[in-house]
Amino acid sequence: MLGVVRSDNQCQVIIGNTVSQAYREVVNLLPGDLRPAEPQGKAPLTLKRIGAGILDALIGTMSPLIPAIIGGSMVKLLAMILEMSGALPKGSPTLTLLALIGDGAFFFLPLMVAASAAVKFKTNMSLAIAIAGVLVHPGFIELMAKAAQGEHVEFAFIPVTAVKYTYTVIPALVMTWCLSYIERWVDRITPAVTKNFLKPMLIVLIAAPLAILLIGPLGIWIGSAISALVYTIHSYLGWLSVAIMGGLWPLLVMTGMHRVFTPTIIQTIAETGKEGMVMPSEIGANLSLGGSSLAVAWKTKNPELRQTALAAAASAILAGISEPALYGVAVRLKRPLIASLISGFICGAVAGIAGLASHSMRRRGCLPACSFSIRPIQ
Repeated sequence: MLGVVRSDNQCQVIIGNTVSQAYREVVNLLPGDLRPAEPQGKAPLTLKRIGAGILDALIGTMSPLIPAIIGGSMVKLLAMILEMSGALPKGSPTLTLLALIGDGAFFFLPLMVAASAAVKFKTNMSLAIAIAGVLVHPGFIELMAKAAQGEHVEFAFIPVTAVKYTYTVIPALVMTWCLSYIERWVDRITPAVTKNFLKPMLIVLIAAPLAILLIGPLGIWIGSAISALVYTIHSYLGWLSVAIMGGLWPLLVMTGMHRVFTPTIIQTIAETGKEGMVMPSEIGANLSLGGSSLAVAWKTKNPELRQTALAAAASAILAGISEPALYGVAVRLKRPLIASLISGFICGAVAGIAGLASHSMRRRGCLPACSFSIRPIQ
């Protein structure tokens, strides 16, 4: 013990670098009914338990972020309406600032996810935010843009895969989950006298490269494999590939894998003037998420949930901004997510059979739907 500080009705005991060990000893001295709940023994891993654990982590992390996501999406919807109605000319400073205000919550979503996940996984919030901040740092974004253009980027002689982390959820969530284990391991191996400076340094040096070299690229690698598979199916059964994409799209958005399709969409529109697989399936998925949110608003007796669901439905259906419906309603209640996946598959099948195609990279909602055309399969 390094000292005691008395202030008003408080008595603070100064422990120093060995505070974690002292805490454990004090807990052992408490009566049984006052001790923190002991973690339950590890049950055997099953697919059901893994799925339940993933959903629990998503719900526990995203629920506190719903107000920011809905607020940002409604501001983006307002900016879109003002532009399309002609109330504000395209490119005006007011419209640009409105778009930036609405986009802030989405651009820095990894930071918010890291902070919320740190509470969920009981790890250090400042370290989680610091590591997530690396992923959205302007210098890192510029470096990833160079890597995407073919420039060789490496860290400690290991090639770095080009990944865009802004607007994503899963990389920061998985990184923070890993951080909770890294922090405990580093705490055990660092001497007490060096914990104040060596422990946080080692945690950052381990967790940040892990996120950059493995966690983020893993989603890109899986997404690229899905992209290759779906485009192969599209060459043989065009409508079926659109249906599959419509059913998978919400899951791809959650993991950030949907970004791997962007270069192919741009290239296809540039070469043929239209894109008839990914973008039609996305509008079907967005409408499905919006529809499931409307159903929740209709059925629920909870006024707060009804308001959230209505705002999420408006965002998804009108503007094609599906994150509020996905995280605020579908993932949170589970059944709307299942309904959205089934409906997305059906909508994708209808869009594929009808030959729906998009002629631009605009958002996929009812307001920007004028960029689509129909040419049914003969």
